[in-house]
Amino acid sequence: MAPAAEVFIQATGTDPDVQARAVVEQAHERLLAGLAVLAQPREEPEESEESTAEFVEQLRRLLTATDQTLYAAASGAAETRLLVRSLRVAAVTVARHADVLATAADSAERAARACTLEGMLTVRFGVERAVLLPALTALPGVDPAVLVGDFGTMLEGGRPAEQAVVDVREIPHGRRHPRIFTRFARLAAGESFVLVNNHDPKPLRREFQATHPGRFGWEYVESGPERWQIRITRTGDDA
Repeated sequence: MAPAAEVFIQATGTDPDVQARAVVEQAHERLLAGLAVLAQPREEPEESEESTAEFVEQLRRLLTATDQTLYAAASGAAETRLLVRSLRVAAVTVARHADVLATAADSAERAARACTLEGMLTVRFGVERAVLLPALTALPGVDPAVLVGDFGTMLEGGRPAEQAVVDVREIPHGRRHPRIFTRFARLAAGESFVLVNNHDPKPLRREFQATHPGRFGWEYVESGPERWQIRITRTGDDA
């Protein structure tokens, strides 16, 4: 059992995991609050259209930030792979509904579309907060504070600094994959990074085949005996 002092810290806002969850929850609440406003029919069409466009842009940023931080870190672990896969499928549906909301013909239709989207996001956010975030904190190699820092940067329209070379040789074996999958998630189609490892990462390649089938390139730049370098390229967007 952990020492009492540690348990106390973990139960308060001083715990980095608690702080990370709070950042995500606040982002969810802000978005739902904006959507609740759109769900009320308004008589000012121009103002309503402007608010809708702003909301849809914020939602798209949130979907991208979540995918490239929280989902990416969890996608390479057997415990959370299926969960992430289902959440990504749901994200595609959410994005489609956001596009429909953006093209609503009038205020009444806009409010109806917003109500539908509000229900979908409430369920989705609930799963992320009740299932995904606790699972992430339990995964070896995942630093929620770092992920949420990048999450916040992307919500503001920025892009986290990325490395062209990801050297995992000094990282314990069980903690490497979240970092690698997070880096891959932030590649645009055609972009790549070089992975440096102290062994041939065949298990990692199998995980890529399970998680991103047909959407990655794997090129050996150096093949041992003490160092392996593999150029990993995103060849297409995930379905």
